[in-house]
Amino acid sequence: MDADAVKMLPGRYCNSLTEYSRFVTREVFIGDVPMGGSNPIRIQSMTTTDTMDTIGTVEQTIRMVDAGCEYVRITAPSIKEANNLAEIKKQLRMRGCNVPLVADIHFTPNAAEVAARIVEKVRVNPGNYADKKKFDQIDYTDLEYRAELERIFQKFAPLVKVCKEYGTAMRIGTNHGSLSDRIMSRYGDTPQGMVESAMEFIRMCETLGYYNLVVSMKSSNPQVMVQAYRLLVETMVAEGMNYPLHLGVTEAGDGEDGRIKSAVGIGTLLEDGLGDTVRVSLTEEPEAEAPVAIALVNRYTKRKAESVKLKVKQDELPAYNFGLSAHSPYEYRKRETYEANAFIGGHMVPRVVVDLSKANLKDPAVLNDAGYIYSPILDKYNMAEQSVDFVFMGDSLPSFNMPGNLRQLYNYNTWLALANKTLCHPVFTLAEYVAADANRSSALNLVRITHADLDSEALGLIPLDHSLVFVLETNELHGMADQRSFFMKLQEMELDVPVIVKRSYVFESQESEAGKSEGNLISQISNLTSNLQLYAATDLGALLVDGFGDGIWIDAPELPLAPITSTAFGILQATRSRISKTEYISCPSCGRTLFDLMITTQMIRSRTSHLKGLKIGIMGCIVNGPGEMADADYGYVGSGPDKITLYRGKEVVKKNVNTDNALDELIDIIKSDGNWIEPV
Repeated sequence: MDADAVKMLPGRYCNSLTEYSRFVTREVFIGDVPMGGSNPIRIQSMTTTDTMDTIGTVEQTIRMVDAGCEYVRITAPSIKEANNLAEIKKQLRMRGCNVPLVADIHFTPNAAEVAARIVEKVRVNPGNYADKKKFDQIDYTDLEYRAELERIFQKFAPLVKVCKEYGTAMRIGTNHGSLSDRIMSRYGDTPQGMVESAMEFIRMCETLGYYNLVVSMKSSNPQVMVQAYRLLVETMVAEGMNYPLHLGVTEAGDGEDGRIKSAVGIGTLLEDGLGDTVRVSLTEEPEAEAPVAIALVNRYTKRKAESVKLKVKQDELPAYNFGLSAHSPYEYRKRETYEANAFIGGHMVPRVVVDLSKANLKDPAVLNDAGYIYSPILDKYNMAEQSVDFVFMGDSLPSFNMPGNLRQLYNYNTWLALANKTLCHPVFTLAEYVAADANRSSALNLVRITHADLDSEALGLIPLDHSLVFVLETNELHGMADQRSFFMKLQEMELDVPVIVKRSYVFESQESEAGKSEGNLISQISNLTSNLQLYAATDLGALLVDGFGDGIWIDAPELPLAPITSTAFGILQATRSRISKTEYISCPSCGRTLFDLMITTQMIRSRTSHLKGLKIGIMGCIVNGPGEMADADYGYVGSGPDKITLYRGKEVVKKNVNTDNALDELIDIIKSDGNWIEPV
């Protein structure tokens, strides 16, 4: 490793916590598209066709390349599929497609050794490549542990030698849900176990003089994924390594959920300059994944060119533990605050704020998209699962009665003039709050603040009683780091004030006046909504996964209220901060998939989406499924043609259920556990 490549201080996992600085990794050659070093962050995806369907795989690969993929991964579960990679590669080259191919290997060392002679890269999972996950042995003595490592080395070494001979790269890809029983016995189902699982294989490669490696730490839980990558980098650097990182949240799902969950995990790491290639796993056609990955990565391409120093210098921050030992980057712990007005902070879930100041405040139905469904016949509101907690009214007053449990926020001077202040709270600038003196609310006062204000004289003049809540804003290019630095400084100052994190997004319009047809406007809103999901999930999710933030406020004036509300709750769900709906852990499909994942996912969603808080895994095959849905409460896994195996957690409940009956059987299991409620 180049001695100048890594500049991190001891105990840190990235170059800088306060400015964008990409972590420099070893350059690895994958065909003629190198990764790491000073190369761009690469985009990749995986085919969903049967690998024996040569033409189908070739056609899909070309569509993926046209969508922006720079590497294409193809499953090779046995020697038969591994051998057919040669024909797929031949057909692609004949059609002028020179994209590097990656063989995805599970369980079968002999297939890996065949594939490594054909494609540019192989991916192996240390949890099931020559290791085992049978739980037939729970406790390993040190001697037994070393003996198992030696056995694995003997199985693994032939593949390494083939890769060296043919110039083939390798990804050592750990999955949270497929750790071997040997690793589980010593480290448990933890980020540390994930890291050690990969490090064992990396050390074996280095013993054999092989360094053409890429590493990944995937999980369907973004919190676990982020912690594992951070720990991996710190561990590698401590051992003199800097291998490129492949980023991905496995089994993220489809639609909004898949995009938000992916952005929370991938975006959090990209914010810290980590990541050399990105794969977004969606339960959609693989060519739909690349544009999402590109949108995530493009923010950092621009940021690298425009990066500016933030107000806090790196050496002014406390030693890296987020300011207090209670905050480790390798485990989740919510920042401790007081509970303001028995509503925000403390042990309360993070609150959601939306802006209604520009809305039609003559129509009570305007609140429908904020989760308060108005019935004109009954003249009352019903709360939806995703009902916001605060609405910001600015200087505007509604001409209808608001719901009795919805809190309203007004600019200070407007609030001051309200005759009825019940559930109405003022929003101050810092200067206004200092000057307000006795004219503050006795219940709840929200004060807009920036990171720079922590060093201002005004901060020392405000009363720090338990009515105070900060609304944290930023105008910095690297806004997440700016806001994270604010939280670190708060802890250094021992201030336990609850904080609502606010981010504002202004998107450049891509439509001319002449092109603003209804169809074009719908398409534009869809594109802007997708960008909002990715950006906000990155910026806010990166704070929430570390326990920072007692509320979130997303401001996007160009978008309707509904996608803003949905995005806010989606971010809280993905970060496990606040559960408001059923979560689906759904794989992106591959050549091993035994049923139509997209149709099946939608079918299961249509009948179970009202089961708030449950996590349901929907996996295409028995190879990866049980491991990768390890975080799920229930599982629906393909076990053969038209056959499904049903799980409760990691336990098989019913095997080989016919697909026609499998969903009904799954619902019966949920009912028998007392976790079913009838849909309204």
